[in-house]
Amino acid sequence: MTATFSSVQSGEVANILKASWNLSVHIFNHTDICVRITVSHGFAGLKYLTAGLAGNMQEPWWSLYLLGVFMLGLDSKLVGQAFQPEFAEPITNLTVPIGRDATFRCLVHNLGGYRVGWVKADTKAIQAIHVHVITNNHRVGVSHNGQTVWNLHIRNVQEEDRGQYMCQINTDPMKSQMGFLDVVIPPDFVADETSGDVMVPEGGTAKVSCRAHGQPIPRVMWRREDGSDIVVRDSNGVKNKVTVYEDEVLTLTKISRSDMGAYLCIASNGVPPTISKRIMIKVHFHPVIQVPNQLVGAPLGTDVTLECYVESSPKSINYWVRDSNEMVISSNKYEVVNTIISSFESRMALTVRKLSSDDVGGYRCVAKNSLGEVDSVIRLYEIPGPSIRNTSPATKNEDFKYSTPIEGPDNQFGSAESSDDEDDKDTDSDLVTRIHKFPLANDNNTHKNKTHLLNTTNLIKQNLSNKVRKIINKLESEARDAINNIGTKYSTKYKIIPSFCIIIYFLYEN
Repeated sequence: MTATFSSVQSGEVANILKASWNLSVHIFNHTDICVRITVSHGFAGLKYLTAGLAGNMQEPWWSLYLLGVFMLGLDSKLVGQAFQPEFAEPITNLTVPIGRDATFRCLVHNLGGYRVGWVKADTKAIQAIHVHVITNNHRVGVSHNGQTVWNLHIRNVQEEDRGQYMCQINTDPMKSQMGFLDVVIPPDFVADETSGDVMVPEGGTAKVSCRAHGQPIPRVMWRREDGSDIVVRDSNGVKNKVTVYEDEVLTLTKISRSDMGAYLCIASNGVPPTISKRIMIKVHFHPVIQVPNQLVGAPLGTDVTLECYVESSPKSINYWVRDSNEMVISSNKYEVVNTIISSFESRMALTVRKLSSDDVGGYRCVAKNSLGEVDSVIRLYEIPGPSIRNTSPATKNEDFKYSTPIEGPDNQFGSAESSDDEDDKDTDSDLVTRIHKFPLANDNNTHKNKTHLLNTTNLIKQNLSNKVRKIINKLESEARDAINNIGTKYSTKYKIIPSFCIIIYFLYEN
């Protein structure tokens, strides 16, 4: 700063300035004094300077005169030098997902007449100066709040926006500080390097890959959709079962039908959303049929069901054929049902209604797919014995089905415990009491009597009325209990009674 004083003796003023404030003084002539004031004194130096001049010159108006000269001579450059701009705080680094908005904030104190600018440091591209946007990027903008807060806005952030951004003040030398913008990208699959559904023969090798890109680099893992374990075999053929397998490539060696199903490839990097891809691994093999019972028997007039279980991939065509090569289809006589159990398992069921002698014979369940054909034969035969009559209310509404030779009702003739009226119960009770009064047979003939009793009873049942049949059933139960408990309490109280004695006594009493 240079100030010129007039009408003052040069020697006097110069001595005052030199002695009091150590200012550099240049005397151009006898009437003008040039005073060069260092920046460090500022306005504080001005105060003491005017006071010193006034005190030495003993003229009060000199103080006002000198102050006015200094005020008129000050410019923005002096103000900026006296109060240098400073950054109030560092710029905060930003991490923004792609497509979002980012804002850098630069806080400056004592900006004065200086200007704030924004530069992208890595490319040296000027973004803005003060309130004016310089870059051609329409997504960049600036704003400020007074002389303190200066903002750089980047809308719809893209991957190329990543980098260092510099906030500058045009001091000499320049002052600046930088903040970093990191653009994160959610994971996305690379279509050309990600597998689709695959088909492999059983015993072969299935290799599926799943590659994803993003920022940060995504982590890729595999799971089975149904939650079962993934079976991975090492180079020695040792099995390892894992719930989650981490790698971009999943390799299944010596694959089996149990490995078939949907696999989920999951990619994540901490940036929402996590993505997944569903890949089907299909294992092809020749159809296989399993038959629980190859011989099935049932009495005439009953319903009987034949079963076959099929495993095949791809899915097979399943059907039933009789010995005569006649295909069996659903009708009033037959009911054909195919039930899917899993992706490669199914159940074939054939129900023959009201079995007749014409229905007896062989039935073939056949499964056929592109890899081959397989069948299995089930023999249906008649179980000797009376057919079920629908004349009794107790059995009219019952529907018995036989799926194996040993299955069926425990008592196809009803039970004495479900008598139609109270008279039947009384008659049964009296009859049992009377039978117990008969002479007892020899204990040594117990086994023979058991066989004879059961066989004879079966023959007589066919010719007796419903009422007699129910009573005999109860007696038969008593006889079985006695036989099975010989040697215990029944050995001292009861003996086996020949069945013909039972019938004679019953007819005699009635």
